[in-house]
Amino acid sequence: MARVETSLPVIQDRPRRPPWMKVRAPSRDTRYGEVRQLVREQQLVTVCEEARCPNIGECWGRGTATFQILGDTCTRACRYCYVHSGKPDGPPDPLEPLRLAQAAAQMRLGHVVVTSVDRDDLPDRGAAHFAATTRALKAKLPECSVELLTPDFLGVEDEALRTVLAARPDVFNHNIETVRRLHRSMRGAKASYDKALWLLQRAKQLADYPVLTKSGIIVGLGETNDEVVETMRDLRAHGVDVVTIGQYLQPSKQHAPIDRWVHPDEFRWLREQGEALGFGSVFAGPLVRSSYRADEQRHAAETGTGAVAY
Repeated sequence: MARVETSLPVIQDRPRRPPWMKVRAPSRDTRYGEVRQLVREQQLVTVCEEARCPNIGECWGRGTATFQILGDTCTRACRYCYVHSGKPDGPPDPLEPLRLAQAAAQMRLGHVVVTSVDRDDLPDRGAAHFAATTRALKAKLPECSVELLTPDFLGVEDEALRTVLAARPDVFNHNIETVRRLHRSMRGAKASYDKALWLLQRAKQLADYPVLTKSGIIVGLGETNDEVVETMRDLRAHGVDVVTIGQYLQPSKQHAPIDRWVHPDEFRWLREQGEALGFGSVFAGPLVRSSYRADEQRHAAETGTGAVAY
């Protein structure tokens, strides 16, 4: 790592963002207002808002959004995540897939990313709702590609994967989030590093079509860059095609503190390591998130244009 700039330490009582973490406020000259109004009209939830994504101004300005199904309350409480946790209020809304598909059509999306909260309270962990949403999108927008960013389907993994893949999403995404050493402390006792790897590999095994698999890593939680590379090596060993790497941002004082501000040079180095490992696409950068420019991530992997840094 001597040939690149290295991470900046974080002063915990005043974790000011370095210059490369600055984002622009939403502009009136973009589609931000249009997307915001449409999301409200269709009574949809977006992870852009729920997770306080720093790219919301850019992505909504481009006319894109990442939809969050199955409500706004998660049955898990990961130490890095801002999404509300607790006991979900009622079953999935059966009309949500149709409303989401209508919104995607109005936004004229060519690639739609759908994620969800964890729903450990549901017998199928929400798998049927993912499948219904995929079918609704493909019926409404036949030329659109669909990317699903799913939870781990704890306890019903194989059955849930079969249900989801029967709807034929183009990209199956499950975020491993952090390195093996930190996984349990950050994600809780229910989550498993090895099960996340297994889920991604099993999706490839069960699909009767060439589905792309994808996973994301956040840095700044206390890991080393070598551990990130080891995690990428594990992902590649399980057949993952696309990986994203981005900077962790502490949502509140109750969440895990930021350990370091990872320098853009380090992200470029990580991108190079991922490219050498053979990923079809590596998106690495301070503001990169799993669904950031997901259409470009998919295109890069399918066309062999390779790694990208932001």
